[in-house]
Amino acid sequence: MTDHALVSSQWLRDTVHAVFEAAGLQHDAAGRVADSLVSADLRGVPSHGTMLVPMYVERIQRGSVARHSSAGVLVDAGAVAVLDARGALGQVTSDQAMDLAVAKSRLHGVGAVVVRNAFHFGGAFRYVEAAAKSGCIGIAASNTRPLMPAPGGAAAVVGNNPLAVGIPVLDREPLILDMALSEAALGKIRLAAQEGRPIPATWATDSEGAPTTDAAAAIAGLLLPAAGHKGYGLALVIDMLTGVLSGGGFGNAVQGLYADTSVPNNCAHFFLALDIAHFGNVTEFLTRAAQLADQVLTSPTAPGVERTLLPGQLEAERLAASTASGVRVDSSVLDALEATARDLGMTWRSPVAATASA
Repeated sequence: MTDHALVSSQWLRDTVHAVFEAAGLQHDAAGRVADSLVSADLRGVPSHGTMLVPMYVERIQRGSVARHSSAGVLVDAGAVAVLDARGALGQVTSDQAMDLAVAKSRLHGVGAVVVRNAFHFGGAFRYVEAAAKSGCIGIAASNTRPLMPAPGGAAAVVGNNPLAVGIPVLDREPLILDMALSEAALGKIRLAAQEGRPIPATWATDSEGAPTTDAAAAIAGLLLPAAGHKGYGLALVIDMLTGVLSGGGFGNAVQGLYADTSVPNNCAHFFLALDIAHFGNVTEFLTRAAQLADQVLTSPTAPGVERTLLPGQLEAERLAASTASGVRVDSSVLDALEATARDLGMTWRSPVAATASA
């Protein structure tokens, strides 16, 4: 097998869907998880894609991730709600949470939902894109286990907590900001280690605190925050908005995804929806958003730079291209997916090569 394969996006989604059904998830829940992971691959973000399937399945089998398809509602009061995920896969309870936030925003102009006892929710883009396509501004955030030090510190105290914002724009795909607050996501470092690639020295330190280009050493060390003290400060605030506000895990109560897979992850999530119609004329907002986007896209470029970009634009372009031509998947990821499928007693169906109509 080559280093990677270009496979049909439909084959990949169907295969991942079948794997999660074989692992005991209900049909709809398995489909939501598959959509999330394959969408990340299609967007060129494999660290949040199919490579996660074996770890998710192992956690389901070991009991740290539950098979149920919805969170329990602990608080439902006006514009706010608190959900208890009860250890379910993050995609199913996060879809539920953002849907609830959007519904509340229709009544109140704003909807805020926090989720505790949660699990990794994949790419945060999924939830804010859904809000934006429903006519809202969406915000989503999650905490992770501590991975980064405070400025001047030598121990991990905050996670590389992801933050995403989705904003609808007239005649364009929504503007999607989706970022982790470390210089690079841990999933990207794990992918580099899996593929035997070095990483930039600005991404992480080794266990002694020295910057490293060795992905394996970085996994045993500390991630470095984006923009130094600014990234650290924002990560701490997100831990407050997710774990502390929800009554769930925060700080070192959040467990590593790849540590003891029998121990619940215990992360927490935050979702906010702002219904644009409550703030003024929707068409006027969308038009003004497009005007600002055009100012960015038509701005002069530095020497040697072809174009300026909006947040999420590259990923949207990759999604459109790969949906049509196929998704590039590393051979090691396909091998791991096959091993997981066979372990679940499935009959493995070889990858369907991508075609122009895939």
